[in-house]
Amino acid sequence: MGADRGGGSRGRHPPTCPPTSAWPPPPSPGPPPPPAAREGRRRTESPRRRSLGGRRPAVTHPEGGRPCQRADPGAAEHAQIESPRRRFRGPPFIASAGAAGRGEGQKRKMLGKWSLKLESWCALRPASGAWAYTRLVWVARRKRLGYFRYDLLKTDLKSPALLSSVPGFIMSVKKMKMLLLLMLFYGSVSSDAVSKPNIIIAMADDLGIGDPGCYGNTTLRTPNIDRIAKGGVKFTQHLAASPLCTPSRAAFLTGRYPIRSGMASRSKVGVFLFSASSGGLPANEITFAKLLKSQGYSTALIGKWHLGINCNSRDDFCHHPLNHGFDHFYGLPVTNLRDCKPGSGTVFTTAIHMFVFIPLQIVGIALVTLEALNCLGLFRLPHWVFFSCLLLAATIIGLLACFLHFFRPLNCILMRNHEVVQQPMSYENLTQRLTREALKFINRNTGTPFLLFLSYIHVHTALFSAKEFVGKSKHGMYGDAVEEMDWSIGQILKALDKKKLTNKTVVYFTSDQGAHIEEVTDKGDIHGGSNGIYKGGKANNWEGGIRIPGLLRWPGVLQPGTVIDEPTSNMDLFPTIVKLAGATLPDDRVIDGRDLMPLLQGKVLQSEHEFLFHYCNAYLNAVRWHPRNSTSIWKAFFFTPKFKPDDSNGCFPTHVCFCNGHYVMRHNPPLLFDISKDPKERHPLTSKTENHFHEILRVMQEAADNHTKTLSAVPNQLSWGNLLWKPWLQLCCSSSYLSCHCDREAKGRGKGVRL
Repeated sequence: MGADRGGGSRGRHPPTCPPTSAWPPPPSPGPPPPPAAREGRRRTESPRRRSLGGRRPAVTHPEGGRPCQRADPGAAEHAQIESPRRRFRGPPFIASAGAAGRGEGQKRKMLGKWSLKLESWCALRPASGAWAYTRLVWVARRKRLGYFRYDLLKTDLKSPALLSSVPGFIMSVKKMKMLLLLMLFYGSVSSDAVSKPNIIIAMADDLGIGDPGCYGNTTLRTPNIDRIAKGGVKFTQHLAASPLCTPSRAAFLTGRYPIRSGMASRSKVGVFLFSASSGGLPANEITFAKLLKSQGYSTALIGKWHLGINCNSRDDFCHHPLNHGFDHFYGLPVTNLRDCKPGSGTVFTTAIHMFVFIPLQIVGIALVTLEALNCLGLFRLPHWVFFSCLLLAATIIGLLACFLHFFRPLNCILMRNHEVVQQPMSYENLTQRLTREALKFINRNTGTPFLLFLSYIHVHTALFSAKEFVGKSKHGMYGDAVEEMDWSIGQILKALDKKKLTNKTVVYFTSDQGAHIEEVTDKGDIHGGSNGIYKGGKANNWEGGIRIPGLLRWPGVLQPGTVIDEPTSNMDLFPTIVKLAGATLPDDRVIDGRDLMPLLQGKVLQSEHEFLFHYCNAYLNAVRWHPRNSTSIWKAFFFTPKFKPDDSNGCFPTHVCFCNGHYVMRHNPPLLFDISKDPKERHPLTSKTENHFHEILRVMQEAADNHTKTLSAVPNQLSWGNLLWKPWLQLCCSSSYLSCHCDREAKGRGKGVRL
């Protein structure tokens, strides 16, 4: 498995057609982009993109790009003909039809032909304006409003300059008024359609950037994930705000670093493990679901939540998804663990060794020593001491047995809104049931804008898949799970096509963090994914732990096949979709995410993130700096985890890397890398290899200090008091609490899938 090397190049891919002195026409007045950013901009042409109208000499890109249509400098200015019926999907244009002084026969002939001149082949503008314009001229033709010339300036349909006076422009005042009304009507309709698109978020769990085919994998089949990439934008430097599930998802939903909401732990345990924990995403945090709901969106979360349930009682649901802006919830309130699937082992190996095996060893050694001293006559052992030690050992063993027996039914549960519908949850056709729930939600909301957050259980261990996918991949159980998830995404995309919602829907695919490198069974089977060329993985801030897939598709608005290498964050989705929905960003708190639309549409060439801060739990682990007008991306580590074994790529004895104490190695001066030249993070820089070494570190330290000043003291939601299991908060589908077992999903569970 492998990933593409997206760390070294800057901006967007270069256009397929190199510019000449005659093509494209000069851009509109304005400051030119910085040289470094201009050279780094890359954009790939969509394979579906068609030339507009008449044929022109084909020119092949000097670097091996596909042939493309180039303007002939000697051709007439309006040599390209296009029917007004054709829906325009390309860049902005200037259209003209007819001219004063032509005969009636010539005018009628001109009705079916329209002269087009491209302003810029590689410019990217929302197609909604072009669509409204094309519809407008077609209606004008049907209404016989005369023969006229338009000058479409950019995409501002309501601009007074839209109907600029030009020679030969002849139209009565009455026809002019009618035309203006039509323009305003179609412009407003188009504006409404774009301002409130449907939003579908598909988030994988622990999927590595090296797993999807669109990131370079040639052995895992992910055609539907790849379809999103081909039809939209692919980020190659998309970063998780945290390398762990709970804090990463908190940052994703709120657009804020998790330490701002108290969702960053200061202990070894950085996520919620029990359904009866009292911590969770605070009620005063504002999620994008809340803001979209206020704009009339129907909202649903299907799949994994992992951000808490209750605070003080088992029915207050203070941290529940329905209390954070979602109208509908169906899925796991906590997470999927090995302990949830019989025969898959346990994630508590380290804790069991520390709290069970070591105490038992101490008790055993004490008993043997005391008995030996008693036999030698050096010490008389009272019988009650002997039996007390035996009772203590039996208690420890009994508690361990109870924990292993009851953990699954008490914590591995499936909920529908506030109701427990399956306890413990069954893995039989689980992905199919989640997909079916998502399809029902889409079908119910075809006439209203909706937000669907499809938070997959895949590919977090324990691994599972339906029988139709078992043994079908080249990568065992992990590959089967990835391909089943890809099938599910395909079902969602098919539903959008069937309901004619594709062009009205923004689809975003990502993962909560990098692949879990340490997921290897006792038999040596690899149950974790691939982070490609990148170092590290889940639970650490090497690139493999935080660089995640980032795909965004919006047909008609975003140019297909675009690749962006700029640093972006999963927190950026918050302001992006909030603004698309017409909501206002909260002004009473710091929002760390940045609106992606200017970067997606090519209005800016560089990410708004000059600095990004990488936290390991509540500890500031590293700083990333992308200087303006520079291709360099500096990354400085204040500490790094100690990999075990030393020559490995993870912390295998402890199953994950920890963030403090003797588990980390601190660096003074910080460990510095240039990610743009060394994405593998193999060659740290020094004052001998980088002339500006100390100056770079000084700027990054100042940025870290300024960032720290913006933090406010908040309750720690992942303190031991909030993490531990509390009996009075335990959810149970039985009122007697003697047996928390139920299955209200029996009918749906048995339904398989048709591949």
